[in-house]
Amino acid sequence: MHNDELNKEELEQNEALEVEFTDGEEETIHNVTPVAGLYENWFLDYASYVILERAVPAIEDGLKPVQRRILHAMKEMDDGRFNKVANVIGQTMQYHPHGDASIGDAMVNLGQKDLLIETQGNWGDVRTGDSAAAPRYIEARLSKFALDVVFNPQTTLWQLSYDGRKNEPVTLPVKFPLLLAQGVEGIAVGLSTKIMPHNFRELIKGSIDVLKGRSTQLMPDFPNGGQVDVTNYNSGARGGKIRVRATIEKVDKSLLIIRDVPYGITTTGLMESIVKASENNKIKIKKVIDNTAAEVEIHVQLPPGVSPDLTMDALYAFTDCEVSISPNTCVIIDEKPHFLSVDELLRISTFKTVDLLKRELEIRKGELEDKWHYSSLEKIFIENRIYRDIEECETWEAVLEAIDKGLDPYKPLLRREVTEEDIIRLTEIKIKRISKYDSFKADEYIKKLEEEMAEVDDNLANLIRYAIAYFEGLLKKYGQGRERKTQIKTFDVITAQKVAIANQKLYMNAKDGFIGTSLRKDEFVCDCSDMDDIIVFRKDGKFMVTKVADKTFVGKDIIMAGVYNKNDEHMVYNMIYMDGKGGVAYAKRFAVKSITRDKEYDLTKGNKGSKVLYLTANPNSESEVVTITLSPSATARNKVLDFDFAELMIKGKGSNGNIVTKYPVKKVVQKSLGESTLGGREIFYDEVIGRLNTESRGRYLGSFNTDDTILVVYDDGSYELTSFDLTNHYVVERIKVLQKFDPELVISAIYYEGENKTYYVKRFKVETSTVGKRFAFIPETKNSRLEAVSTHPEPLATIKYKLSLRGEKETEKLLLSDFIDVKGWKAMGNKLNYFKVYDVSVPKMEEVEQPVEDKPKAKKPAPKKGPVAVPSELKELAEEAAKLSGNEHPEAVIVENDTDSSGLKDELKKKKQLDLF
Repeated sequence: MHNDELNKEELEQNEALEVEFTDGEEETIHNVTPVAGLYENWFLDYASYVILERAVPAIEDGLKPVQRRILHAMKEMDDGRFNKVANVIGQTMQYHPHGDASIGDAMVNLGQKDLLIETQGNWGDVRTGDSAAAPRYIEARLSKFALDVVFNPQTTLWQLSYDGRKNEPVTLPVKFPLLLAQGVEGIAVGLSTKIMPHNFRELIKGSIDVLKGRSTQLMPDFPNGGQVDVTNYNSGARGGKIRVRATIEKVDKSLLIIRDVPYGITTTGLMESIVKASENNKIKIKKVIDNTAAEVEIHVQLPPGVSPDLTMDALYAFTDCEVSISPNTCVIIDEKPHFLSVDELLRISTFKTVDLLKRELEIRKGELEDKWHYSSLEKIFIENRIYRDIEECETWEAVLEAIDKGLDPYKPLLRREVTEEDIIRLTEIKIKRISKYDSFKADEYIKKLEEEMAEVDDNLANLIRYAIAYFEGLLKKYGQGRERKTQIKTFDVITAQKVAIANQKLYMNAKDGFIGTSLRKDEFVCDCSDMDDIIVFRKDGKFMVTKVADKTFVGKDIIMAGVYNKNDEHMVYNMIYMDGKGGVAYAKRFAVKSITRDKEYDLTKGNKGSKVLYLTANPNSESEVVTITLSPSATARNKVLDFDFAELMIKGKGSNGNIVTKYPVKKVVQKSLGESTLGGREIFYDEVIGRLNTESRGRYLGSFNTDDTILVVYDDGSYELTSFDLTNHYVVERIKVLQKFDPELVISAIYYEGENKTYYVKRFKVETSTVGKRFAFIPETKNSRLEAVSTHPEPLATIKYKLSLRGEKETEKLLLSDFIDVKGWKAMGNKLNYFKVYDVSVPKMEEVEQPVEDKPKAKKPAPKKGPVAVPSELKELAEEAAKLSGNEHPEAVIVENDTDSSGLKDELKKKKQLDLF
């Protein structure tokens, strides 16, 4: 054949497989599947296999097949001693035909969860990413918890292993929400699952709540600790999201310590992300050192002049110190994947546990009934000497018939029919047992069986109560040491633009109208980050906001440029411009709040020839006085005049402004800088996230000017003055007092001195002025602790104590301002001479308090209105004081002054001085 004929024949064979040649004859095959059809079926089979047999766990036991087979193999090998992991892998390979590596990895993963497998040796570390030692070196055995809740051959559904030689469980009868405790992650074909681990104790309490008909709200808990924001958790269902953070401790201005790592992140990966962010100029750090041993400890050293609070925010924004996780609770139910919430999963798991407990009770009931039945038959057989009826029998059938006939009178006493098997068991009783049979012990044994049967019947009749007791037993037996490790918090939203460091230098060519970071030969403007916006003002009165770039044309004759922050309400611009139409000079004060990037705005009236005569940017809305010099050709008599911007209201950028002069202006220069027009910043403290803000979130602290500070009192008995910078971080759990600092503020504290084992009370003013440094006001001796602290003017302490060993607990109200005077902050204070103090509490600043009764400084009753008998010697003074104070009742003035003439005279003197002033 020719080549083209051969090619044609090959093409026909490839396109139509239904024709083949046999013995030189052509035959047509009709039942042939095309290649496309084969691919579709095979792919679906493969996808189903991966979903059901590898990636997604079953809801019955929360295990993937490899995990289930490992646990089954370990149960077969269990003798109470540790086994080499290599041996367990070999045993598991009888059931799992996928090689030793996959089994070893799955077993290490199970062991690191510290729930089902008790480990010995180096099993690696999920925090650092260190891998486990080789399987021949490490050992494992089933934990007591696993033996209690995972296995029961009587309630297990079995199937043949892959080679048909052995039986393996279809699912294990787990009586615990194991899937939610361990968590799982798997990727199948077109499907994935990601279930977060949850706290052991909370799961058991949640199951109890389900059985009691209460609602549940489970939150994830990670073995490596950290912090989690579950605001958008959505119960772990699809579409939810959680944010996980490492705990960062601010030691001082040059050192931050990372105390744990987010779930799924290792210390190595975390450090690499920090180094990468530093190399990309996202954060400024000096060095990162890993001191992790038993606990995670990563030191982040900062160079001088770098804010630790801002760096902390940058670590969350640019590194793996914060990660987002999207949960996806997908499980196999009836051989199909289902998407649920974790609370639905808990409910299903709880009632599956109830069903397993019911089956175990029913099996136990059957066992007890069998024991009772046989024990009763044995008792009847021996005590009524029925065994003698078989002495004359010559055949086996006759023996069975004789025993059955002898039992006839007693059959109504039994709970079920007597079977041939029961009679055969009676024939197997040895003569020695019959001769030593103790009727009393038999009755006791039967009675014990009946009591246990009654208990089982009661549990079956009250199954929910029994299940609750079962979960409570698990909590009591295995719950110790399994408290929550991950703190649930609400995180603040950190935008990368706010925390980006000034890693670029901005330059401008004012004449030609270019601005950017690459114009190094031109005029330097300021430091900025590559995420900043830049605001540019031109001489013609136009401005625009644009993104930082290497080089951008913004228009010729630039007169001012800088970093633009649209949220800065205190940035105010003072401007004088000349209108191009009439030559009139206008002054305006404006803020630039809402803009469209790269859009040109006109600050003048828009007439051709308008130009800016004077422009300043004032970060704290400062006003100013300027001196305006008119042109020599001006006809005005006074050619030099002052203008005060404080007379203008702050308006929008589109306002025309007020007329300053109608004469031509030669120049404008600043004469003096005024005060802030908008006043101090209104600062609020968000006690949920521990951050300051100006958006009215949380508790109002006050109006802050430049020199104002914040007083923070910590639970370790120290205080600190901090700035009101919005980047400050405050650890909410450690703070006792946080408020605007007043030098006259008195701090009242009750503390326990560990060396003398004595309680002290002290009252002091803050005498230090250093900002950002903590000062301890209680002794730093071992076991010393701060019990209570208040900045209330007259704090009323509640003290519970015993005066002797056998004395009853007593409670006393103590007005601390009477108990001790204000002393220095280093003073010890006065002792509380009680035998043992159980509890101490004082009011917070915002709490309203009534002073203790019969105390010298107790509040006086409000003055009564209406006629009061006034002593004649005080009437004249009272009338004069009432006239000055505007009080209609002179007698009220007398009552307020305790009807004391000297006090009234002093008050009258103050009134007159005030009036004169």
